[in-house]
Amino acid sequence: MMGLLLRWLILTVAIMAAAYLFAGIHVTGFGAALFAALILGILNAFFRPILLILTLPINVLTLGLFTFVINALLLMMTSGVIGGLEVSGFGSALLGSLIISLVSWLLSSFINDKGRVESFNIELRKRQGDRWE
Repeated sequence: MMGLLLRWLILTVAIMAAAYLFAGIHVTGFGAALFAALILGILNAFFRPILLILTLPINVLTLGLFTFVINALLLMMTSGVIGGLEVSGFGSALLGSLIISLVSWLLSSFINDKGRVESFNIELRKRQGDRWE
């Protein structure tokens, strides 16, 4: 449960970041971004797998880049439902979906399945001479 809430907050931060970086995306406040993240999460859970299966040949031909088009369409659908989120056009939705995907992926990479923040531990040991492993 904690992981779900933390990922919802991460998606909210990603939407706010996209609105900050692009003039074509406007969010009226944190509450609107929170509600938009909820709707976008629901759309991603229910419609995205269906759309990915339906567009599988195009997705294979474009080496997976068509997934960003699907994400942009879902972002535009979210802006149609939420009054506090405005996306001015498809180009803004495409760039916004790219930023939302990158920020969400980057922040979610630090969250484990139980919702705990984890860091990456790298141990280096000096071996023979100047060699590190």
